[in-house]
Amino acid sequence: MKPRRLEAADLARIAVFTAIVAVLGLPGGLSVFGSVPITAQTLGVMLAGAVLGPWRGALSMIVLLILVAIGLPLLSGGRGGLGVFVGPSSGYLAGWIVGAFVIGLIVHGGPRLSRWRTILGILVGGIVVIYAFGIPVQAFVTRLPLGPTALQSLVFLPGDLLKAAIAAAITMTLARAYPRAFRRREASTQAPVTVSAPADGERPAESIR
Repeated sequence: MKPRRLEAADLARIAVFTAIVAVLGLPGGLSVFGSVPITAQTLGVMLAGAVLGPWRGALSMIVLLILVAIGLPLLSGGRGGLGVFVGPSSGYLAGWIVGAFVIGLIVHGGPRLSRWRTILGILVGGIVVIYAFGIPVQAFVTRLPLGPTALQSLVFLPGDLLKAAIAAAITMTLARAYPRAFRRREASTQAPVTVSAPADGERPAESIR
């Protein structure tokens, strides 16, 4: 799947979902074992991938993390700056980008939106992929063995499953209310189909698209 050229509407959607993830961080987070906080922001990551698709969903997360890197306090608890990218949660932040991409890849992988494909995409990209990035980095930064770190991370699972259910429900509701937003757009230019030259006395056939 190749990324298509971004248009003004695409940039607006990316900005909207960047803002949604930032707003979901305003309530702050619940710190677990003094390292990685439980936040609502992964709900925004799930929605970005499911609604925007792989490339735009990932781009919305990249934009968010760039803004965080330059110092804007857009993460839960008002965190921002380069320091967050060397902390225990840095792997989870990287997982947001890949997770949003994987979600979009699965959710938008068929000719039409499917409830089960939406649920599968959100679970795989929004939980499995993010954990796969976050847990090893957390273990490395905190200098704990991978096994105990993974067990500690199970405390996130109930909340993440709830967020996945909410994200799937919102996505399917939006798909019913605004189906055009989820419709695959065909390439703007397609090769014309030409008809062979007419015989004498016949009307010339026009090219069709």
